Amino acid sequence: MNKKYKEIDFIIGNTIEQAVNELLYYKRQGILACGTFNGHVLYSDTVSMDSAYLEIIGKTKNQFELEQKERREKQEKAEQEFKEALPQYIENWKDKGRKILSEDKWEYWDKIVPIRANDLYHGMELDNTLDIICSLKENNFKEAKEKFDKQGHSGMSASLVFSMVREFYDDGDKFVEYMK
Repeated sequence: MNKKYKEIDFIIGNTIEQAVNELLYYKRQGILACGTFNGHVLYSDTVSMDSAYLEIIGKTKNQFELEQKERREKQEKAEQEFKEALPQYIENWKDKGRKILSEDKWEYWDKIVPIRANDLYHGMELDNTLDIICSLKENNFKEAKEKFDKQGHSGMSASLVFSMVREFYDDGDKFVEYMK
């Protein structure tokens, strides 16, 4: 017996749950339907929420949701721990800046440290900038470039680090040009 399925296209951005609910709607109407979700073909006459989750991500819906909940809780805990330690991090970055930067840069460094520490990257770019400046102070552009490359920047974090190197190192413009 050869079944004929109506092929449906799921809306881009649909969740697994939405795709399954759409197939179950067709099933309730007595219509055989199938659709492809992330490369997996799901059929209205055999699909269940758990079978779809198992097929697509290798976990039941409950396993997936529990894992997501645990990940969120872990992230929230890490964020809370970071916030509690933030005053000490800020002082450490200020002190580190005083050891690496020229004295005429300290006042502005002290102003931007709390801003950068509270921003998207949680101060990662502060450490990255200081690491690069250490190499530049030794006139080692190659080492500074290697450090930059190993830091794994996105476009946004790269531009932040470049801006900060320009601002906090007198020959920072030369390094940014060297990187192009």
